[in-house]
Amino acid sequence: MDTQQFNEAIAAHSAWISPLRTEISKLVVGQSFLVDRLILSLLCKGHVLLEGVPGLAKTLSVKALSGALDASFARIQFTPDLLPADLLGTMIYNPEGRSFSAKKGPIFANLILADEINRAPAKVQSALLEAMQERQVTLGETTYPLPDPFLVMATQNPIDQEGTYQLPEAQLDRFLFKVIVSYPNRNEELKILDLMATSAPPQQTTPVVTPQQITESRKLVNNVYIDQAVKEYIVDLVRATRNPDQIDVSLKGLIRAGASPRATINITLAARALAFMHHRSFVTPQDIKDLAHDILRHRILLSYEAEAENVSSDDLIDRILSKVPVP
Repeated sequence: MDTQQFNEAIAAHSAWISPLRTEISKLVVGQSFLVDRLILSLLCKGHVLLEGVPGLAKTLSVKALSGALDASFARIQFTPDLLPADLLGTMIYNPEGRSFSAKKGPIFANLILADEINRAPAKVQSALLEAMQERQVTLGETTYPLPDPFLVMATQNPIDQEGTYQLPEAQLDRFLFKVIVSYPNRNEELKILDLMATSAPPQQTTPVVTPQQITESRKLVNNVYIDQAVKEYIVDLVRATRNPDQIDVSLKGLIRAGASPRATINITLAARALAFMHHRSFVTPQDIKDLAHDILRHRILLSYEAEAENVSSDDLIDRILSKVPVP
């Protein structure tokens, strides 16, 4: 189809985004940035890690999103005594038939809320790796596909580190976004007070979007145009995280390990989805800048020197963005 037809198709197939935002706003006041990242994850088939202090509507946002979608939802509270079988399921022996059958766990749902994901030990985190990357689960000798869409939306508290486990880098790399959830402003907090300061049952969201609508939108997202110069810009940004001293000598020794090629892929996917959300048929360099922090911050491993100088991964991303030439 030509450009005009493609733009019309984008406008038609992105019409569900506004009603979805409106439905989520029934429960979630403000946090528009967080809601947009959740919608982007739907379009990109990506997982999201939400980090923020307690009480900032991380869990509520995911529950509101699940209520607004005609899809299955499972909330899993991660605790130190959680076992892989509690998450994935296990094989049950049937003495009458002398055979084993699969008892599927809660992970077989469209949306998974992994609440306080960093409170479960490494054996549980490793059980998630196959599900998050291959979107399948192996029980015994049989591999079972997970439903589509399948998204893991995890939360963690950056302050209280007692009784927590650091997420392995292999798992962090499987998250499309790491979103830092911030405090609401004064007007938003007043609205929260009016909405939530009551003993009445909380309002619930109702389905306004179907998985089929999301699937159809993804087909258009894959065809959003990215110019060769913008592709090279994405690659240069990611490569700069691996050899930062080549663009700025002052960054030498601050990064222990840079982002993997999965970051390059995810920036491209998310940039196309962001253009789609803005009803555009092409990606701009500003789209890349808008997404860089959420996609790169959890993929950059800081050196001891950076930690000693109190330099964060967001600080390094700012400096890299300022140095890499924009097309």
